[in-house]
Amino acid sequence: MLQLELAQIPIVDGAAGVGGANVQRVLQTIGQRTPGTDLIVFPETTLSGFPTRDTIGTVAEPIDGPSLTAVRNAAREARVAVAVGLAERDGNRFFNTTVLVDERGEIALRYRKTHLWASDVGVFEPGDRYEVCSFKGLTVGILICYDIEFPETARAVASLGADLLIVTNGNMEPFGPVHRRAIVARAMENQMFAALVNRIGSGDDNLTFPGESALIDPFGDVVCDAGQKETVLRTTLDPARLEGAREHYRYLHDVRIGLDLATQDGEHGQRTRVIRRG
Repeated sequence: MLQLELAQIPIVDGAAGVGGANVQRVLQTIGQRTPGTDLIVFPETTLSGFPTRDTIGTVAEPIDGPSLTAVRNAAREARVAVAVGLAERDGNRFFNTTVLVDERGEIALRYRKTHLWASDVGVFEPGDRYEVCSFKGLTVGILICYDIEFPETARAVASLGADLLIVTNGNMEPFGPVHRRAIVARAMENQMFAALVNRIGSGDDNLTFPGESALIDPFGDVVCDAGQKETVLRTTLDPARLEGAREHYRYLHDVRIGLDLATQDGEHGQRTRVIRRG
């Protein structure tokens, strides 16, 4: 059994940095985790909020920057893994990134959003690859928000053997129901668990974020639903559901239409699916 906490929390756009409200809220949530929790999942760009073209240069941090370092230290001290989003600076380039930090405080997986929403365009560059890592006996992959509206993204992660898809979300009204429906389909059609965690409350430009975070099992059944309120919802992932969903047939074995993605070896020897240029 894997014990998860879905951190459906408000985020302050632009409140970046270790002393900012967002990082402090993440550190507080880690410190207050329920004993026995294996993984806490936060929303998209939690550490920075959504940047703009004017603010990205000041709110983005490198992966080894102070904000994520503080989160890694907190995860190590609490002995809990954390999936959290940030605006990532890589030299003169910027990415909408989510990292999975393991219970030792090490970065187990980094994913850069491949499908940019309208407000991402001109702020971030798109990522170009899908990777997975091993965590607590499960193979785990990550997508971010708008990615989930494209079935091919989840299939790319599933093709790498994923048992759990983490989706850090920042989906606003009136589009809230779109991802809540899509996550059920992505879990069922790939016979894997999917954990969707959205932010809650208001944001810049009069945006409203409805929450509706959820854990979906490989049959497409809802394990838990956070509703439309601020909450840190604890839930349990039962790996036996994976075996049950895959017992009689496996979509990935039977599918006859492939993905036009290159396959490479990742940094730690795992396979990586890469979007072809052109």
